[in-house]
Parts: sequence; structure tokens; C-alpha cells
Amino acid sequence: MNRPSDPYVIPWTGENTSVAPVRVTPAGVAYADPVLDALQRDLDYVLWDVCGGTATGRPAYTAELHPERQRTAMEGFLCAACKKPAARDRRGMAWVLPLPQNGPGCTRWENVRTEIPPMCTGCVKTVPRRCPRLRAGHVELRVRQAERIGVRGTLHPRPATPGLRAERGVLVLDDSPDLPFVVARQVIRELREVTVVSLAATV
Repeated sequence: MNRPSDPYVIPWTGENTSVAPVRVTPAGVAYADPVLDALQRDLDYVLWDVCGGTATGRPAYTAELHPERQRTAMEGFLCAACKKPAARDRRGMAWVLPLPQNGPGCTRWENVRTEIPPMCTGCVKTVPRRCPRLRAGHVELRVRQAERIGVRGTLHPRPATPGLRAERGVLVLDDSPDLPFVVARQVIRELREVTVVSLAATV
């Protein structure tokens, strides 16, 4: 169970994503178990990774965000840290993103694509001090539009392309013909009408 100091979307070392058997047909990828397949599909019929284990051990800040909790926060515009509704004002919704390693001057924040959910007012101030990725440098944004554009996950080759292997970490757009062939791990949103509130090199 996550403590108040442990961000909601961060996985724990006791958690994992199970490697469930899949089958690939001309219609797309599916889990071999039809019951599991039905349970792991979202409202758009996208197939999602199976999450297992327990929230024990320690927070794995350097790992990919927990697929199930990341999707819950992104789809509901909930705080990435505490699961409360994200902060909003006339400039839009609050987002806090890590700075790229090559510095803030190399990033154009308008139309940036991210897997990180928004944040509430309280967590905007406190989470950057606890999260190593944000402590190394972050930007606080206000965003008026945050459209879901796709998912990132494991893209499986079509049956007619023998010899190719599944590719992990692929961004597949919602209007892509590849969408039925991906096992998703992260919702991706594109941030638009962005206002930069503040930049912090280190905390």
C-alpha cells in the first residue's frame, strides 16, 4: 500500500508485469486466455499489460510508471502522486515534468508528448523534493488541452511478417492501423496551449 510520501503512479519493487501468453492473428494481438483478454481491454478495445505482485518493498523511481495506475490517473486527470483531481486554474491543468538531460533550452513545451499524469496543487510543491527524476530538474506547466494521442507498449508484428520480433516501448497513435497489435503500458497525451509557470534546475 502506498504511503503519503510515495507517488501513486510509481511502481514498487514487489510489483511486476506478468508475461501472459499472447496470440497474433490478422485482426490483432490477444491473450491466449479469453477471460484475461476481456479483462485487460479498455473502452477503446486496446489490450493492456497484466500487472502482478504486491505494493511491497520500496518505490522504484527509475522504473517505468505502473501501467494500471498510470492509465487510471491519465484517463481521469488525477494527480500522479496522490490520486486527487488535478489542479486547474484559468491557465489550465497543472503538469510537472522532468527537464531533459540536455537542458530546458532544448525543449519546446508546446505539443510535448508525455506519459506523466497531471498533479494537484499540494503535490506540485512537495513531490519534486521527493522524486529523484524531478529533483534533478523540472518544469511546472499549466495546460489547457491534453488530448490522448495514443499508447506506448509492445508492438507485435503481423502474422504475414515472419522473422520480425515484438518491439517494446513503441508509441502507437490512436488512429494507427498498428493499434490492434500493441499491448499497451502507458497512455500518452499531447500537451497544448501550454504556459510555463516555473523552471527548476535542481531541488
